[in-house]
Amino acid sequence: MLFQILSLLLDVAASLVGGACLLRLYMQWQRVPFGNPLGRFVFAVSNWLVLPLRRLLPAMGRLDTASLLAAWAVELVQLAALWSLSGALGGALGMHMGAGSAGGLVSGPAWALLPVLAVFGLARLVLSSMTAMVLLGAILSWVRADSDMADLVDRLCVPLLAPLRRLIPLVGGLDLTPLAMLVLLQIAGIVLSGLQVAVLG
Repeated sequence: MLFQILSLLLDVAASLVGGACLLRLYMQWQRVPFGNPLGRFVFAVSNWLVLPLRRLLPAMGRLDTASLLAAWAVELVQLAALWSLSGALGGALGMHMGAGSAGGLVSGPAWALLPVLAVFGLARLVLSSMTAMVLLGAILSWVRADSDMADLVDRLCVPLLAPLRRLIPLVGGLDLTPLAMLVLLQIAGIVLSGLQVAVLG
């Protein structure tokens, strides 16, 4: 029970910090200004990690490589902490990754697998962050919220939904692209789990 509680706390903390790093990367890529409550929150949560990394790893054009590396590092630290807490990588990852067969994925030295598992963890965080963003955008559009935050979320969602909006027409005046995107994200999650098993199995 104690391990489950600590695992939950680690997951919440890693999702918060890692998600903030990814949102920082995405907002910079889309040239969304940070002079708003969401931008200030992202800076407050991620500055301590991103700014030192930026001295070592400058941005590549519009790609904020320091934020990407920071998000991956957060996943790596979380996995290392779970491994240390459990004393057995298979048990920790079986509970954390939800892979069911995670214990069977460990065929070599446990620590050597952590960076690769962190990449898969980062990919899952990207998918869950996109899911949360699309859901929030859909809810705000349905309730017709009129605020700066709603405009900001809409601006973040538009690039994700634009390709689907070119393919899916309005149905009775309703935009079904958020639903289609959520289905695609679920499919991507299933594919990612299968890829993890194929790569590490």
